[in-house]
Amino acid sequence: MPYEKLATSRTPALIIYLLDISASMSQPLGKKRRIDVVMDALQATVRQMVFRSTKGSRLSPRYRVAMLAYSDKVWDLLGGIQPIDQVARKGIPELVTHRATRTALAFSKAEELLRRDLPNLQYAPAPLICHMTDGEFTGEDPEPVVRRIMQISVPDGPVLVENIFISDRVLRKPVTNPREWLGILPNTPLSGKYAKKLRRMSSQLPESYRSMMVEMGYSLAKGALMLLPGTSPDLVAMGFQMSAATPVR
Repeated sequence: MPYEKLATSRTPALIIYLLDISASMSQPLGKKRRIDVVMDALQATVRQMVFRSTKGSRLSPRYRVAMLAYSDKVWDLLGGIQPIDQVARKGIPELVTHRATRTALAFSKAEELLRRDLPNLQYAPAPLICHMTDGEFTGEDPEPVVRRIMQISVPDGPVLVENIFISDRVLRKPVTNPREWLGILPNTPLSGKYAKKLRRMSSQLPESYRSMMVEMGYSLAKGALMLLPGTSPDLVAMGFQMSAATPVR
């Protein structure tokens, strides 16, 4: 079965974060700005990856991480792909908002990273791209780039793509309890053309990831997609936790 490779210190999982930092990320989400909610969720996810890489008092990095922030340009926040212990030690740079949302450009930069790193991924878990956005793209359509990325494959399976969409224009009914929510399925009614496009740009949640999310107390159904409506800080946090739910040893 695909997506069963375990992340170890010799075969760490690769996660690439694409973070939309357009001007609307300064708008509120709950009691904080959207961008601050994302930073909190990212930092919690880094701590989770460090915890899952620690056995006793020894930290053996089981994850490698890249973070690309994007607006009309793309900024490499970590200076390439870094082991999780280095990310935790140095911290995540503060995010500053800009104007545009060139999503296709961001995915193109992620594709470059992936293709350069493919020789290191043959015995590792399939890599994952976690994309967070709060608005429709400007410029080129990102869907052709994402479809091309989803065709890149390693022995563990094709590249996974997850989308966290901070918008009220996703589900027709709000998620009142993220812990009991079944997730977005292929036939779930969605609101808006962009939500439907993101569904086509989202991988199915692997069973190995879903099992880990269930262990964390969530109720995602079999067949759920890696698409999260980030309408609350809890759902944003859930999306970033999903990105790190790789099986580990």
